[in-house]
Amino acid sequence: MQNPVILLQRIPVKARLAFLALALLGAAGFGVRSYIQGKTATFQGYVEAEYVHVASPVAGALAELRVRRGQQVAAGAPLFVLEQDYERAALAVATHSLKQAADRLANVQKGQRPTELKAISARLGQANTGLNLAETEYKRRQKLFAERTISAEEMDKARTEYELKVQQVREMSANLSTAKLGARTDEISAAQAEVEAARARVEQAAWTLAQKSQAAPAAALVFDTLYSQGEWVPAGKPVAVLLPPENIKVRFFVPEETVGRIQVGQEAQVRFDGGARGAAGDIAVRISYVSAQAEYTPPILYSSDNRAKLVFLVEARPAPEQAPALHPGQPVDVRIDVRQTFNTAK
Repeated sequence: MQNPVILLQRIPVKARLAFLALALLGAAGFGVRSYIQGKTATFQGYVEAEYVHVASPVAGALAELRVRRGQQVAAGAPLFVLEQDYERAALAVATHSLKQAADRLANVQKGQRPTELKAISARLGQANTGLNLAETEYKRRQKLFAERTISAEEMDKARTEYELKVQQVREMSANLSTAKLGARTDEISAAQAEVEAARARVEQAAWTLAQKSQAAPAAALVFDTLYSQGEWVPAGKPVAVLLPPENIKVRFFVPEETVGRIQVGQEAQVRFDGGARGAAGDIAVRISYVSAQAEYTPPILYSSDNRAKLVFLVEARPAPEQAPALHPGQPVDVRIDVRQTFNTAK
């Protein structure tokens, strides 16, 4: 049999380093298992946070920064304001355009002015008077024609004059009705559409103006501010970074043989350096996520011997009132009831 040292020397350097790393990780148990006491296991983990980046969708110079880093803010508290001169002017222009369109619609919806209506009514009265006179003359001519006093030509002339006056009265009546109606239907529809478009422009300008000032979406800690007053802030770039207490979570890894005993909603206890000693200093957390995929899988075949090296990510969240005691990046120990003992010596 060849010397094991000589065999090891023949293995490439990268392969030897990978073998050594796997051996150390296996001996350390990936650093995720600490100890077991009865049905309780302790795992090493750390605190992580989901930050809220507050930004404006509109660019502008930072006019006011109303918070500072480390400050606690309530929901709805103002955070920052960008310069708003252009947006205010745009809103004023849109408001005036809306009023102009509304006045134009009102004008086409109503009839002509009262004085114009009176003039048309007077012309209608004149036409009626002429009609009465023509009717009287026509009837007299009919009687004379029956007595053979006038010729047929004079009779036809009287009848034509009477019919002409009838048509004039009808024409003036139609003109008066039209003057009272106002513009045509299509003109009114066009004016209404113009009013709706102007109203939409006002709403758009008001929305743009409102986006120049941002408030806290929830009670949170101001984790950081990224711009100073007077600096230009591009659209969509966050100015303030918030950390709501409900966005703080604890992440830790459990071995493959234990992950099946941990369920979402299960309670665990978190302990950290500097905290109170004993159970009274523990912070209660509740499991919110158990990964379905193994992490840090070694590049070797699965077998009953090395299967214990697989670990799964687990996340747990504390109650919002206890979350401020935890800080992102802080190492912690997570104690959890695994319901039955398991072997970590693999």
